[in-house]
Amino acid sequence: MSPSDIPVDEVLDRATGPRRAEAEELLALHREVSGAAPVVWAGRIIGFGEYEYRYESGHGGRAPLLAFAPGPTRHTIYLSNDFSERWPDLMAALGRHRASKVCLYLTRLTGIDRDALRALLERSLADTLEEWG
Repeated sequence: MSPSDIPVDEVLDRATGPRRAEAEELLALHREVSGAAPVVWAGRIIGFGEYEYRYESGHGGRAPLLAFAPGPTRHTIYLSNDFSERWPDLMAALGRHRASKVCLYLTRLTGIDRDALRALLERSLADTLEEWG
């Protein structure tokens, strides 16, 4: 994955209706937590900061420290590995969501606990910096 020159607004515009304003809120929150400017990665992901990783297998690359992808039906927030298992306290407080190994899926921000969301971003950032920084 690599950064691109695609304008951030072009990716934000993929979120329509009320999700567009939510995408702006996510942009501001990610910028505040990371302290970095937004950059579009892989043509659809808005990333903040970056790090290089290399696994024991030799596979490696670059990735944003924090990232999210707005969309027409949901927001995808990229977090550190196994975040939902590692931070069950925050997941319980968060509100309605779905999760996979590294992705948090939010259909809407309505009903989402913003403090829990911020804490997830902060923990993920600290975790990534500790492992790869």
